Amino acid sequence: MFSPSYNPLPKMAAIRQTPLSCSGHTRPVVKLAFSRLTPYGYFLISACKDGKPMLRQGDTGDWIGTFLGHKGAVWGATLNEDATRAATGAADFTAKVWDAVSGEETATFSHKHIVKSVDFSKDSNQLLTGGNEKLLKIFDLNKPEADPVVFTGHTNYVKDALFLPDGKRLVSGGDDKTIRMWDITSQTEVKKLDFDSIVTDMSLTKDGSILVVTNGRTVSFFNADSLEKLKSYSTPSQVYSASLNEDKGSYVIGGEDFKLYKFDYETGSELESYKGHFGPVHCVRFSPDGELYASGSEDGTLRLWQTNVGTTYGLWKCVLPEDAIEENNGGNGTNAVKTEG
Repeated sequence: MFSPSYNPLPKMAAIRQTPLSCSGHTRPVVKLAFSRLTPYGYFLISACKDGKPMLRQGDTGDWIGTFLGHKGAVWGATLNEDATRAATGAADFTAKVWDAVSGEETATFSHKHIVKSVDFSKDSNQLLTGGNEKLLKIFDLNKPEADPVVFTGHTNYVKDALFLPDGKRLVSGGDDKTIRMWDITSQTEVKKLDFDSIVTDMSLTKDGSILVVTNGRTVSFFNADSLEKLKSYSTPSQVYSASLNEDKGSYVIGGEDFKLYKFDYETGSELESYKGHFGPVHCVRFSPDGELYASGSEDGTLRLWQTNVGTTYGLWKCVLPEDAIEENNGGNGTNAVKTEG
C-alpha cells in the first residue's frame, strides 16, 4: 500500500516531452480539427496547402485516408459531431463535404473566392463557410442545390466562422480586425468586437462556453454566449493559434517563433515550452479528452504533444528512469518516455 507521500516517479524531472511527428503533407499545414469522442475513439483532420486534407486517428496520428478532389491549397477542414462527415474549404473557390468513412465526396459548393473556414451545425444538416468573399454562407446539406443563406458585413477576408452551441447564432472573425456575432433567423449582426490587429485564429471549447481568440501578440478568452471578455494575456511572439483545454486548467499557443507554449489559464503563467517544428506554428488544438494537443506548421508536419508528460497514452509509454537505464544498456535514464510504433 502506498503512503500518501509516495512518488512512483521519483525522477520526474528527467522526463522530457517526446512529440509524435506525423508526415505525409508536402506543404504547410494551416488548420487542424479534432472530432468529438466516438465509439471508435477520436479523429483528426488536417488542412494543407498541398490540396490534400488528411484524416488520422486522433490519439496516435496514424494515417487513415486522404480526401482527393481539390485543385488548390486547402485552408479549412473540420469533422462533424460523430466523425462521419468531413468538410474542407480551398483556394479552388469551393467547399466540399465528404463521407469520412468511405472518403467519397458527397457535395461541392462553389464560391467566388477562396474558402478559408468550414463548420458543421450540431445536427450536421448545415455547413457554414467563410473566406475571401467577405461573406458568411450557410448551405442546407439536405438540399445542396438550394441557394445558401448569406450574411454580409465583414469588410475584409473572413478567417474563421463558427456555429454557436444554441444553433441560433454564428460568430466570425477575420482580417477586418473584428469578431462579429450573427442571428441566423434574421441574418443580422447582433454584436461586434474591434481589435487592434487581424484576428489570426478563433475556436470554441468543446463545451461551447468559451471563445478563444488570437491576434497580434495576444490571446483572449470570451464568454461565447455574450462575447464578454473573461481573460486576456500577452504572448512571447506573434501568435497564430491557441486552444483551451476542456478542464480550463491550461491553454496552448503556437506562432511565429516555431515554439509551442503551455500556460496556466487562471494566472497566465508559463508552464512549459517546446521547440519541435522547423517553421512557424499555424494551428494548435487540444484533443477532446484533453490528453494531448496537435500542432501544424509551415514545415509541412503536424505533431502530437502530451498534455501531461510521462503518462502512458496512445503511442507513449511511461518508462521509469531505472527501467530506461536497463533498456538502454547503461544509458543515463533521461529518456524516460518513449514512443512506440
